[in-house]
Amino acid sequence: MSTELNEQGIEFIRLPKVMELVGLSQTTIYDMANAGRFPKQVKLGGRAVAWVKSEVLAWSKQKVDDSRALTSLVGSSKTTMGNDTQ
Repeated sequence: MSTELNEQGIEFIRLPKVMELVGLSQTTIYDMANAGRFPKQVKLGGRAVAWVKSEVLAWSKQKVDDSRALTSLVGSSKTTMGNDTQ
C-alpha cells in the first residue's frame, strides 16, 4: 500500500453519493465497474460496499479531460476544414 494513501487517509462513499457525484444510475455504475470502465467497489464486510472517493473523483476528472480534448480536436478539425473550403 502506498505511503501517500496512508498519510491522506481513504474516504469511502456509499452508492447514493457515488450516483450523486457522477450522475449515473446504480445499474450503469455496476455494469461499468464490471466492464473495467469505472472504479470497483470495496467490500467493507457483510453485504456492505463502498467506493474510494478519490478514485471516483479521478474517474470524473478523466471524463471531463477526455471530453474537452475531443471537443478541442473536433473544433480544430472544423476550423481546418473551413479554411480548406475557402
